[in-house]
This record gives sequence, structure tokens and C-alpha cells, in this order.
Amino acid sequence: MKEVLISLLNFFGQAWWVEIQTENPRCIYYFGPFLTRRDAEQMHAGYIEDLKNEGASIASLQMKRCQPQKVTVLQEEETEFPSQAGDPQFSTAG
Repeated sequence: MKEVLISLLNFFGQAWWVEIQTENPRCIYYFGPFLTRRDAEQMHAGYIEDLKNEGASIASLQMKRCQPQKVTVLQEEETEFPSQAGDPQFSTAG
């Protein structure tokens, strides 16, 4: 039943996703969908750990309601990408 509800929310762009931007490689990764923000928050640490184990440098993390067209978006050099200095910026937008 939970999967059906998640599918419906995702169809309408109301499911929660974890969005992680990395500097190396310059990508945006989406993990989800999740029924609640809390579900996404409980899972994000594992995604960060996996990306770091692959050598990625984390630039930012957000939990948000969206409907990503792709779960991995490679940022091209000419594409606007926020410059992050120092520690990653973590958002609680939603």
C-alpha cells in the first residue's frame, strides 16, 4: 500500500527526494522517491557515504518535493553550478 501512495505522490510531483550535488564529478544525484521528508532524512547519510566512497566531493544536500526527469544529471562546464567553498551546505527547504 505504501508503494502505491509513493507512486501517486511521485506522479503528481509531491513525493520527497534527496538531491545531492557533487563537485567531483560535477553532478546532481536524486534519490527517492519517499513518502515523507522524515523518510528521506533517514536515508540521506547512506547516499552521502556511498558517493564519498566513490570519490565524490559533496557540495550540497537538499530534501525536497520534486519530480526529477533523471536521477543523475551530469553538469557540463558551461552549465551554471553553485560554487561551494568550505563545508557542504545543507538545506531544509521543502
